Amino acid sequence: MKLTILIPCYNEIKTIDKILKKIEKTVNFEKEIIIIDDFSDDGSREYLNKLENSKEYKIILNDKNYGKGYCLRKGIKIASGDIIIVQDADLEYDPSDFPKLINPINDGIADVVYGSRFVGSEEKRVLFFWHSIGNRVLTILSNMFTNINLTDMECCYKAFKTNIIKDINLKENRFGFEPEITAKIAKKDLRIYEVGIKYFGRKYSEGKKITWKDGFRAIYCIVYYSLFD
Repeated sequence: MKLTILIPCYNEIKTIDKILKKIEKTVNFEKEIIIIDDFSDDGSREYLNKLENSKEYKIILNDKNYGKGYCLRKGIKIASGDIIIVQDADLEYDPSDFPKLINPINDGIADVVYGSRFVGSEEKRVLFFWHSIGNRVLTILSNMFTNINLTDMECCYKAFKTNIIKDINLKENRFGFEPEITAKIAKKDLRIYEVGIKYFGRKYSEGKKITWKDGFRAIYCIVYYSLFD
C-alpha cells in the first residue's frame, strides 16, 4: 500500500515545516507527499521552492490564488498512491491519526473514510460554539440530501481509494470541496466509514481562514450537487 498525502497550502509559513516534520515522524509506511501552494505571499512559497528538488516531495505552485478545492484537484491528478488522504498545512489535524483513517480501506471493508471531530474520545480543543453549531447544521443538511449518517461532513480528514476519487468530476475551487465530494460519493455504491480523530483547532488570529460566506456556499453545494450534478 502506498499513501498519497495531499497538502493544500496558503500562507502557512508558521506551520508548514512543523506539519511536514510531524508527517515524517509519525507516518512509517510508503508515501508520497504532494504540496500545492495557492499563491502564498507570507514566505510559504519561498520555503516550498527550496523543497522543489527534493525526492521526498512533489511541489505544485499555483499561478494565482484559487482555493482549497482547486489545489486538491491538481494534487489528485498527479497522485500515484493506492490511497489519498487530505492534510491541511496547519496543525489542526494530527497525522498520527492516519492509521485509523486508512486501516478500514486496507482491511477491505471501506472505500472512503471520514474523520470526525464530534465522535470518539480523542482530545479536541474547545473553541467557537457557533462554528460547531454551523458544522452540525451543514452535516445534518448534507445527510438529509445524501441519506447517509455522517457526524462531521466538513472535517478535513478524508481518505479515499485513489481510483474512486480520480473517477469523480470535481468542480468546486474553495471550501465547497467538502459538501461536493460528499454528495458525489453518496451517489455511488461505496462503503463509507467514519472514525473519531484528534482536533487542535485554531482561532482567526492564529490563521483560520474559513468564513460565514463559505457556509452559505456549502448550503448551495449540498443542494446543487445532490440534486442536479
